[in-house]
Amino acid sequence: MGRIADRFQFLRAHNEAALAPYLTIGYPTLASTRDLLCGIVSAGADMVELGLPFSDPLADGATLQRMNQVALQGGVNLVQALELVSSVRSDIDVPLILMSYYNPLLRLGDRGFARAAAEAGIDGLIVPDLPVEESAPLRAACRDLGIDLIGMVAPTSPRERVAAIAAEASGFVYCVSLRGVTGARHQLSAGVADLVDLVHQSTDLPAVVGFGISTLGQVREVTAFADGVVVASALMDRIERQSGNPVAAAVEFVRELKAACRSDP
Repeated sequence: MGRIADRFQFLRAHNEAALAPYLTIGYPTLASTRDLLCGIVSAGADMVELGLPFSDPLADGATLQRMNQVALQGGVNLVQALELVSSVRSDIDVPLILMSYYNPLLRLGDRGFARAAAEAGIDGLIVPDLPVEESAPLRAACRDLGIDLIGMVAPTSPRERVAAIAAEASGFVYCVSLRGVTGARHQLSAGVADLVDLVHQSTDLPAVVGFGISTLGQVREVTAFADGVVVASALMDRIERQSGNPVAAAVEFVRELKAACRSDP
């Protein structure tokens, strides 16, 4: 059993939902990403989603697009991202999940990428623009090297497609909570609880909700029915606003978010 499965097993035993904060690798710099990563883990992150900057991040809203652009201007690439993970792996015991669009991975090839990611210490992989029908080569490479290829389902996914994606996923199923791109929202989209329920009917894997989660109230609402929550744009907004001391701002927010993931915060 890998780190992701181990973590969910631990959380279930303690009646907690998983908190998976998101960081853009290279924002504002590679060095600061390392400090932010160590800081939010110490603040209670159960796992961390690390976004590889990409020139055309189709699923990302304005906030994460800005972070992608800054990181790309700083020259951040996949090799540097994996080197960053490798440099912190011995100090961090929580799962680290790489989020990348497919094109950067293709430069190394499916097996070449999976080998490099496993050696760096990546536990899971999210590829938003890779349909399940085209994922078999990458999925096989990841499986052979102990990396969970996480499936993504959306509010527009019909029952049969949710079941097909869940059947091929490992680690957990990422439930996109809204129609559209990432970004903090004032209200959760209607139907996200039904989507999570459909995932739970389709697989024993945990269901984790992301896209648009921005407040403590939303975290409490989602974790009443889901196994975990991803907080991305709201955290990156705070890091951007508190540029003088981004680590302290991130640590404070993650500590509050984790408290909201507990059944009795």
